[in-house]
Amino acid sequence: MALSILVAMYLLIGLVFVIGYLAIALEHPLHINKAASALITGVLVWVLLVLGMGDAHELVHRLSEHLGEIAAILFFLMGAMTVVELVDAHEGFRIITDRITGTNKVGLLWVLSFITFFLSAALDNMTTAIVMCALLRKLIKDKHDLWTFAGMVIIAANAGGAWSPIGDVTTIMLWIGGQVTSANIILKLIGPSLVCLVLPLLWFTFTFRGTIQRPEVQAEQGHKSVSKGKQQLVLALGLIALLGVPLFKSVTHLPPYMGVLLGLGILWVVTELMHMRSLESEAGHLRVTAVLRRIDVPSVLFFLGILTAVAGLQEAGHLTDMAHFLDANLGSIYAVNTVIGLLSAVVDNVPLVAAAMGMYPMEQFPADHPFWELLAYCAGTGGSILIIGSAAGVAAMGILGIDFIWYLRRIAFPAALGYAGGIVVFWLLWHGQH
Repeated sequence: MALSILVAMYLLIGLVFVIGYLAIALEHPLHINKAASALITGVLVWVLLVLGMGDAHELVHRLSEHLGEIAAILFFLMGAMTVVELVDAHEGFRIITDRITGTNKVGLLWVLSFITFFLSAALDNMTTAIVMCALLRKLIKDKHDLWTFAGMVIIAANAGGAWSPIGDVTTIMLWIGGQVTSANIILKLIGPSLVCLVLPLLWFTFTFRGTIQRPEVQAEQGHKSVSKGKQQLVLALGLIALLGVPLFKSVTHLPPYMGVLLGLGILWVVTELMHMRSLESEAGHLRVTAVLRRIDVPSVLFFLGILTAVAGLQEAGHLTDMAHFLDANLGSIYAVNTVIGLLSAVVDNVPLVAAAMGMYPMEQFPADHPFWELLAYCAGTGGSILIIGSAAGVAAMGILGIDFIWYLRRIAFPAALGYAGGIVVFWLLWHGQH
């Protein structure tokens, strides 16, 4: 009897996740915000877990552990978004956008994609996507052009994050776990990651023509424009706050969100002192209290809901069962990792990689084995195929309001093309090792 209840709950949890996922994908036709669907899905998965397992005390303890990991991502997201919005409010990005004078779509797409690719390796894919989306808003007026550029930014941020030990959460996990070493991951994955970026760029070179229209720069009613010196100071501090996070983490060993919050706190103090003598009517919109109202809270709640739901799937055993099923039925490390990458477009790549790390001991695949390197590449770049498959995609979706179905129709194929191309290049370069 107890076993049949567990099986029913297991199946029901899977069904709730699928229905919730469909509701997120069909956000625009249903006219229901994706955050609402994600929150309901996340809570229902855990309700079913408690009803099925019965041990509420243990599950609440496990939920608290998952919430700690999720909160670290959410606070990082909120901190980075606030820093970027603060720079944006002070017109700091105009210093960069005024220097970008080209209007040819294809030329600009190549330039911005390569900037994103290398910035993501130094920063991380989510922060890079947030910064680049803020830049794109200043550069491109037409909504669909803006979304296409953002799609390429997501692909470039994920490809750039995959070959760097600090560029993606999953690569950081493998690096800290000892499965990969920093010099080796850069050497093995820079080629496949570049192919993952260049193939979609070539696709858009032939399908995306014309010139972009810049949005008109309008001073807000009653607000004076910010002086050049203040623009430069806030931009410099904002970039230091974001680029300093990997250094902060390596020196203090504290999580990245602590570094972002420190940077935000310093920027907050500086901007408060900067506008201390200004009238509220003139500088009110430049204060952090006003900028915080511009943060996309529904996106943060969406992230909370979807990560809570995936944590529930992890607890129920769906992800581990999936990993065992792949191992038993596919065998080849190339086939297993290719499917893990495709799955990471649907569910979060972090628990998938965690399940793989738990399943395959280091005795079977020692440090720097091609299995781990390919896992880092596939889990990092496979998420580009769907917009909610990566942190960079979710951030861009929230900032620019990109439609799930539009992304699926317009970006999924070139993203999949790059993903597959990178796997082929990895096989050609490193097949036969070990």
